[in-house]
Amino acid sequence: MRQILPVPDHPQRQLLSDEVHARPYMRLQAPERASHLALYTGEDGVEAERSLLASFCEARGASPPGPDANFHLVELDGFRLRWERHTEFSTYGFFVAGDSQTAWRGEAAQAPFAGTAIEQVPDEWLQRLPGRVLAAVHLELRPTGEQELDPEGVGVLLGSDTFSGSLVAGGAAEVWMNFTINEDGFGRVLVLDRHLGARQAGRLAQRLFEIETYRMMALLALPLARQHGSELTRIGSRLAEVTQALAKPSDSLLPDKDAPPGVDSERALLDRLTLIAAETEQIAAATAYRFGAARAYQALVERRIAELREERIEGQQTIGEFMDRRLSPAMRTCRAVAERLESLSRQVARTGQLLRTRVDVQLEAQNRDLLGSMDRRARLQLALQETVEGLSVAAITYYAIGLLAYAIKSAEDLGVALPVEVTPGLAIPLVAAAVWLGMRRVRRRLAHWVRE
Repeated sequence: MRQILPVPDHPQRQLLSDEVHARPYMRLQAPERASHLALYTGEDGVEAERSLLASFCEARGASPPGPDANFHLVELDGFRLRWERHTEFSTYGFFVAGDSQTAWRGEAAQAPFAGTAIEQVPDEWLQRLPGRVLAAVHLELRPTGEQELDPEGVGVLLGSDTFSGSLVAGGAAEVWMNFTINEDGFGRVLVLDRHLGARQAGRLAQRLFEIETYRMMALLALPLARQHGSELTRIGSRLAEVTQALAKPSDSLLPDKDAPPGVDSERALLDRLTLIAAETEQIAAATAYRFGAARAYQALVERRIAELREERIEGQQTIGEFMDRRLSPAMRTCRAVAERLESLSRQVARTGQLLRTRVDVQLEAQNRDLLGSMDRRARLQLALQETVEGLSVAAITYYAIGLLAYAIKSAEDLGVALPVEVTPGLAIPLVAAAVWLGMRRVRRRLAHWVRE
């Protein structure tokens, strides 16, 4: 059997193959305690996280994360640490094996959440973590024991009267989750192990942590939706005023020194519309990424809930029902604001097009009037030119007859006898006709030259 392919590997084959195994699930066995932190860091700060985590691991003799790692799982003294870097946030998971003799009977029922996994980590190191806490959850994985928990007992353990409970993974576990922030700053999840495998328990814990984390990440868009929703209302009102002004006759919008105060011109309307468009685009730029991310995070929450394969516990709302009643309305609010913003942008564009069309029509009317005025001036100039030409014929004829009279007088001295008084008078029609014909010929030649 051939052991090695004779064809060379793609340079990224191993990297791409390792990608699907880059973030393995934990192996958990009841009883187990876990603490989960999700810190919002934005898209910066990963180098600081790696450095801080590397120093923490090296101080305890454990392997640090790689220089380009976005995931690290390490076994430390008494607990396991799981770090994941995401686009906008990082998660830290701390896991501690619990007392296998803990049972659900008598006063021992208070054992869950009496201690936490994060207590194994020094507060000084936690304070140096970059980012701000967005989600924090304590999880207890316990065997079911001989007694079933009633809702009142679950409320005491979770520290809240508001919680969800369901059977998951085909009845292999019972999950109780409180979606609140208790006095210690953590929410609580109680998982009762009926017949979970170690990998199955790890996948279940990871899904529950991700549901809480992605829920909070999705809700980051809600404050923006509330903030900009009122701004969009004001912008919509101002846009409606511009649209109503455009519904007036064109003459009432033209700037006029005799126009009453408050009458807008197209220039003023264009300035107002430009300001509205700028404010709309500014809101769009500030919210587009957050609203898009909220939709993606909501989809992840719904997918993780579907993967739980929940079954109802009589009288209790499931995690899916809780999200449908609490998260979905907030996401619908964000979608409504995003759709309203998109609709407002389209309205601004249509109003701008209408205003530009109106301005173009008025410019065409002004150009038409200007051309008519130029035509009238050309005709007036032509009439004036013809008048000037008539005067020019008379003037040229006058000077020509004067020259002719001097020529006749000079001819007398040469012995040519011509009547000095009669000859110039008789020559006037001939000279005038010759001058007029000459000027007409010159005008025709000029017109022919212009046409060419």
